[in-house]
Amino acid sequence: MSSISLRLATITISALSAVLMASAASAQTPPANNGDVIIDARLRYESVSQDGLEDASALTLRTRLGYETPAWHGFRVLGEVEGVAQLTDDFNDTVNGNTAYAIVADPEAFELNRLQVSWSGAHGRRAVLGRQRIVLNNARFVGNVGFRQNEQTFDALRLEARPFQHAGFTYIYIDNVRRVFGDDSPQGEWDSDSHVLQADVDLPWGKASAYGLLLDFGNDAPAQSNQTYGVRWSNEWTAGEFHPRLTLEAATQSDYGSNPASFDLGYQHAELSVRRDRWTVAVAGERLEGNDARGFTTPLATLHAFQGWADVFLTTPVDGVRDLNATVSYATQPWLANQPVVFTVRAHDFSDGDGSADFGSEVDASVRFSLSEHVSIETKAAAFDGEDPRFADRTKLWFAVEYRY
Repeated sequence: MSSISLRLATITISALSAVLMASAASAQTPPANNGDVIIDARLRYESVSQDGLEDASALTLRTRLGYETPAWHGFRVLGEVEGVAQLTDDFNDTVNGNTAYAIVADPEAFELNRLQVSWSGAHGRRAVLGRQRIVLNNARFVGNVGFRQNEQTFDALRLEARPFQHAGFTYIYIDNVRRVFGDDSPQGEWDSDSHVLQADVDLPWGKASAYGLLLDFGNDAPAQSNQTYGVRWSNEWTAGEFHPRLTLEAATQSDYGSNPASFDLGYQHAELSVRRDRWTVAVAGERLEGNDARGFTTPLATLHAFQGWADVFLTTPVDGVRDLNATVSYATQPWLANQPVVFTVRAHDFSDGDGSADFGSEVDASVRFSLSEHVSIETKAAAFDGEDPRFADRTKLWFAVEYRY
């Protein structure tokens, strides 16, 4: 306990120093017609205690610096660099060789994070070409993995249009995936010949999306190549003081491109949440099928946001996984920076795809609040208790301070 307390005290001092420097840096704001300056820094401590491995303690600092030009005839240019520094090294960052420790996938990095040209026109027309951030829907299939210090970005062409008032279309061609593991990892970059299509329709009874992902990663990750087709629907109602929301989603996945295997797998998700005043309660179920040779996969997703923050099921087991979970969230009255303190607790029960074998359970909790317009603080914890020898017990703790300008 004493070493943990000392480390947390060190982190707190570093975080407060970052807050003071951030407040000083935000004293002057450039005029809006000069374009947008991008400053995004996050100091984070992550500890992992996992059965069979040495406890990991990672203190890392991620900084992004960039600039986006003002619009000219609808065109804008954005450039951004990203650096990740390790202030401790008692963890396995996946490339440093510290395999006796638990994994904290935040390797040191300095790279071009984004470099894009965008154009916007009437009727929702938009085009983005270059290295860019892509997040679709809830990031279950395509996301930027924003939780990790080194963001996932894409060398891609994105086209959007809204030719009708209640319908929009998106097409994305992905030429390269810049993953969170960095340039020193053999899995840090995937060549890609992938296509993503999505149609969104606003209906009188909710919003519906139909999507198709044709993902081919060639020789870099042939087992991750697949074709996935799905539909997603969501709607929110008002019933007095209550605001229920229902979300339903289903998808099917099969082999595609350079994948040598043959498979046909499914995905189902349902969530019902009810918001009343500052409280939100939700129950959800998510199922990724397996065929005893492989599981349904989402290789471009922001995986940390799903199936528990302990990251036990980043790779779907060959017998699939079913996650039944319940969430309670409470937001206080706004205080500093006119923002609330948000408390969240979530409980998970995991089993195989058909629910016949118990994988274990997990409890997650977080507190997030803002100190100012630019500075926020978050504390998170996750505890997984495994019932299957494939999935080791583990406990994770995070403390982060972030500055955004």
